[in-house]
Formats: sequence, structure tokens, C-alpha cells
Amino acid sequence: MAYASLELPSFSRPHLVTAGVSREVRHVAILLFDGCSLLGAGIVAEVFHVANELSTDSTRSSPYDVSILSADGGNVTCSSSVRVWTDGLDARHYVGFDALFVAGGKGAYAAANDERLIAWLRHVHANTGTIRPIGEGRSLLEAASLCSQRTQHEFGSYAMQNGREEAAGDAGDRLESMKSALTLVKRDLGVDVARAVTERLMPDSGGNLMPFLGDALGSAPADKVRAAARWLQENCQRAISIADAAQVAAMSERNFLRRFKLEMGITPSDYLLHARLAITCSLLTDSELPVDKIARRTGMGNGDRLAKIFRKRMMISPTEYREQSRREAGV
Repeated sequence: MAYASLELPSFSRPHLVTAGVSREVRHVAILLFDGCSLLGAGIVAEVFHVANELSTDSTRSSPYDVSILSADGGNVTCSSSVRVWTDGLDARHYVGFDALFVAGGKGAYAAANDERLIAWLRHVHANTGTIRPIGEGRSLLEAASLCSQRTQHEFGSYAMQNGREEAAGDAGDRLESMKSALTLVKRDLGVDVARAVTERLMPDSGGNLMPFLGDALGSAPADKVRAAARWLQENCQRAISIADAAQVAAMSERNFLRRFKLEMGITPSDYLLHARLAITCSLLTDSELPVDKIARRTGMGNGDRLAKIFRKRMMISPTEYREQSRREAGV
């Protein structure tokens, strides 16, 4: 039985400058299951790995943290009989991800009947920026009743055209999943990095993606939106408003809301809440601070408001989250 890792080997490469681009770590997950196809999932992992290589040096950390997940963790046997090591699902993931990719392959139809996977997808989707199925992976999202939600509203407008895949089969899935991953890289690190990733991974066929990569991502409105997103991230623990962020972007609030959703894939309010929840979950797990004090420190107001948001977004109370995450971490 063959074994594989979705991480590529490290070797020295030139680093691209990504000035003006937000440097906070983005959390990306790829959900696997027995019988999944390694092609689409593998290319997604490679895109983010190469993006990390091209934009990381001694003074800057990797922009992407990629997790390979499955229901039980451990080895997952792909349709090609290759085994891939994965981490299991747990409550710490309920804070969500910047992006979640669901693998394709014939095993997706059996996985769609796994109640644990479906329940987990429902838990995490509210706090996840985009959920992208690869090929047959759509069946899991259909089982979770999520296909009409963020799967149709990804970062950018390129990953799906006219509501259908450009090509069928593994080759089409590979191209579409690569485009989905490159959408995030282009948004986060700039079009030059996205092009360099494409040239590295598809030196002979990258021409298919050049029209997709050739738009004016570095235009002034996009830069202003990304600057405002950085400001929201850096100031999320303060009592700030979306109107404040619009001023940072030098836009009217109405125009800012429209452009932020177009550029980032989610509303400014959801982006701010996601940032606050990430800090809240970290404090719940790693500190002994009371819930009310955590709420005040993370811009959530008070404990009652935090509890309401937690139950709505994560279907669990802050105290229950603290207990469950520590239990699963062996604390």
C-alpha cells in the first residue's frame, strides 16, 4: 500500500515581495474520506504550499496554514490506493476556516451518509469564508443542505462559471480546484504570486489560467478593501464599527460594503466577527479568564452577548466549548 503526504518537499526558491498585502495567517482545510480522489485535493494543497514557499523568508511566516482532515483522523485510503495521513475533526474547528475544500471521488457518495461529517460541516460553515467542493464532493454539501449557501459565493467570481464546471472528470476537477485555490492566493498575496504558483505547477498548461489571473487585482479599490480588512483584523478587540472601516478605505459605507463582499467573499461584519471569534476561542482554550472578561477583551460586549453569538454561530456555549476543546486537547 502506498503512502503519501500532501505537503511538497522544501527547497530553496526566490521569494516574491508582497508589499501592501495582509500577512495574517489564513487557515485552510481539506476534508478527505476513504475513496476520495487525490488529484483535486492534492493540487489544492500544492497551490498553498508553493504560495508559502514563494512568500516566506526569515522575517515573515507562511501566509497559509493547511490542515488535512478526516472524520476519524489517521490514514485515509484514496481511490488510487494511496494512503494519506489526516487529523481528526474536533470542536476547535468550530471557529471555522478561511477556506474549506471537500475532496471528490466516488467515495464521496458513501461519505455523504456519514452523520458525523455532515454534522461537522453544518457546525463549521457559518464561520468559514468559503466552502468549495471538488467534483463529487458536492454530494456532502448537498447532504448538509449547504450548496445554496457559501459554496456559490466564493472569494472572487472565477471558480464557478454559469453555475457549472468547465470540464468533466479528474482533469476538470483538478483545474477547477486549482482555480479555486488560486483565487484565494491572488486575493491574499497578489496576482504576481498567483502567476508564479501557476507557472511552477503547470509550466506547460498554465495558459488556460492566464485570463483568470490577468485581471487588475492591484487596482486602487481592491487595495483599499484589503487595507480595511487588515485594519479590522488588527483592531477587532476594540469597539469599532463598519463605518470606521469604510473611512479607512476612504469609501462611502454603501460602496465599501459592496466592494468588500466582492473582494473578500464575506461581509465586513462577518469578517470582523470571525476575527473576534478566533481570539475568543483561543482565550477560552488557553486562559482561565471568565467568559465575561473574555467578551470585553475581544470586542464582544459582555458574556451574555458572547454566549448568544456562540450558540448561534457554533451551536455550543462558551463554557461548553472551553471544556470540550480542553478535553480533546488532553488538558
